Amino acid sequence: MKIRIYYEDTDVGGVVYHANYLKFCERARSEAFFQVGKSPETKDGHFLVKNMNLDYIEPALLGDLIEVKTELIGFKGASFSLTQTIFKENREIFKASMTIVFIENKRPKRIPLDLKEDLLQLF
Repeated sequence: MKIRIYYEDTDVGGVVYHANYLKFCERARSEAFFQVGKSPETKDGHFLVKNMNLDYIEPALLGDLIEVKTELIGFKGASFSLTQTIFKENREIFKASMTIVFIENKRPKRIPLDLKEDLLQLF
């Protein structure tokens, strides 16, 4: 997913504010669902980020065009792991590795098979 950096994304120096990289990753994950007519929420539950490891490599600046790429790493019963990498002009500038848990009624729940198949197609 490509994203243009606007003034609202930056600090006073025109550098993307650190928390906005997380928003860009969240948008890309959600957009993957929306582009195939799905939602990250289902009647059976929804997803929550359990943990995340972040690596800020190089800043994005006002006006830059960045691209978020998402890679599915693997599944466990109620969770799956992703790596999301942000590129600027084909250079890696940010990387996030995360575990995402499927939740129903505030408790982890095994990811339903049909949803797991959807995730394999999305990422």
